[in-house]
Amino acid sequence: MDQQIYEKMMKGTTTVGIVCSDGVVMGCDSRATMGDTFISSTVARKIFRIDENLAITVAGGVGDAEELIRIMKAQNEMYKMNEGRSLSPKSAASLLSIILQENKMMPYYVQIIVGGIGDQGPQLHSLDMLGGVTEEPQFTSTGSGSITALGYLEDAYKKGAATKDVIKDVAKAISIAMRRDSATGNNILIATITKDGYKEYTGKEVEKLLPQNKN
Repeated sequence: MDQQIYEKMMKGTTTVGIVCSDGVVMGCDSRATMGDTFISSTVARKIFRIDENLAITVAGGVGDAEELIRIMKAQNEMYKMNEGRSLSPKSAASLLSIILQENKMMPYYVQIIVGGIGDQGPQLHSLDMLGGVTEEPQFTSTGSGSITALGYLEDAYKKGAATKDVIKDVAKAISIAMRRDSATGNNILIATITKDGYKEYTGKEVEKLLPQNKN
């Protein structure tokens, strides 16, 4: 697949992840695009729960992303049977890195954020399509709206903040990207992972975090 096709596949979304004192917050829009102008879906899912302590966001090729999610869910279940606990974010990122690296000649066209809680506390890891993995100690973003989202987060991020206080920042970062990036749009989904498990916020729950958008 040539570079032009790769660039088209890698654009068309905004996903965000932030490390908090008690967990992680992850967010995304719901628009899927084909080519430069066609909106192929307004309800695309881009955050996937792997377990109560672990989730993954995806940007890029839909089929590639879905296959990797299936693999990770199966790997997590096997790990639970053998070890009696779920994969940690670090272990999940390492496994995904191996899978992506082994397939670099026919790569999965994705950008991934792995987030959750493990023995070392809340963690985020970002991965590129060739398996390059980076631990993100504060926040990260992927997709075509990521530059806009990161610009907001650079100013809004507060080290040591709790998930309940950071949800609104993730919603705001996604909403700003939706206004400035035509390939990001429609709905916002936010997920939190804390010691109490995985929880999602959608619809009116998100609208309450963005009162300025009601005007």
